[in-house]
Amino acid sequence: MKKLLIYIDGGSRGNPGPAGIGVVIFNEKKHKIKELNKYIGIATNNVAEYNGVIYGLQEALIEKADEVELNLDSELVAQQLKGEYRVKNSNIRPLFEQALHLISGFKKVDIKHINRDKNKQADKLVNKAINLGGLL
Repeated sequence: MKKLLIYIDGGSRGNPGPAGIGVVIFNEKKHKIKELNKYIGIATNNVAEYNGVIYGLQEALIEKADEVELNLDSELVAQQLKGEYRVKNSNIRPLFEQALHLISGFKKVDIKHINRDKNKQADKLVNKAINLGGLL
């Protein structure tokens, strides 16, 4: 069994505004194996968060993980993915459904809401993505 710990963040400047994602992936021994950031254009914070989840899950599938632990500082997205909160926004629903579809590809998925201060690496990647996106 291969387990990965994934730290995910997404954000925008302006909400909606220029947006980006940051994903940091660790193996079970907490060694960083991959990080990625991507500018996603003009989007809301929640759209960016979901894009981060989707990219993180896709990377975990590429890495052939059996189990993943998703660490998100967005309480809304974490609770929606756990089924605790309903998805009311029609712009978010397709991203939510795509995330659930990807989640179904793993034997086990833990979804954790973490404090922002525990997600600084992913947050830095978001800002880097947005800063680079503004140069395009």
